[in-house]
Amino acid sequence: MKRQIILAALLITAAVGFGQSKHYLTKEQAPLDTTFIGPPPAFGSLLYEQDFHMYQYGKTLRDTPRGRQAVKDANTSTENILEVFSEAFGMPLSKESTPEIYTLIATMKEDAGSYATRCTKNLYRRTRPYALYNEPTPVPEAEEHLRHNGSYVSGHSATGVAVAMVLACINPDRQNELYKRGLDFGESRWIVGFHHFSDVKAGQMVGALVLPALMNSKDFLKQLDKARDEFRRLQKKNK
Repeated sequence: MKRQIILAALLITAAVGFGQSKHYLTKEQAPLDTTFIGPPPAFGSLLYEQDFHMYQYGKTLRDTPRGRQAVKDANTSTENILEVFSEAFGMPLSKESTPEIYTLIATMKEDAGSYATRCTKNLYRRTRPYALYNEPTPVPEAEEHLRHNGSYVSGHSATGVAVAMVLACINPDRQNELYKRGLDFGESRWIVGFHHFSDVKAGQMVGALVLPALMNSKDFLKQLDKARDEFRRLQKKNK
């Protein structure tokens, strides 16, 4: 019996460890969003009305190229993030072609998407628009999983801005294209109905504050240097 208990504990530990994301920051080192992000718009306020109308507008975009891009942006795997940022970066990004950049983004993305947004999400537990209005989304496979996860602030939007800023540190000549792609990555969330417009704007603000925290991490700076070296080698090779 004792042996069975030990075996079960080891299996649980392994399962938990397998599911954990990598990070450069601890939860304490990440920006504490509740100290600078206020509550979501109050019911009946003009900003609440704006959220409603932007949700309605987003539905009109879903059957367009922008709407299809919004569906593509819903996937926050490192592979997909690198793919959707490749054009803005100016060269293909992938685990195979740019392994050092891959490692950098894979390790930092949840510092923005999870650690920097978790406190406000847990504090307000705002209902997501598709759940509030009881309507389907163009990403049905994610609906049940996120139905009871706080909408405010948007982790996707924080991730988009933070990733854009990190990639701009590697390739500053493409910073403007990267910043736009990073903002659009978050804007996709109100188009597909998983976030209110104000969730996205708050998430983008949080995401912009993640890079300064990362710059205090020796491990991040070490990997950033590797990513820069990799980019310079590829750039020279392409020229």
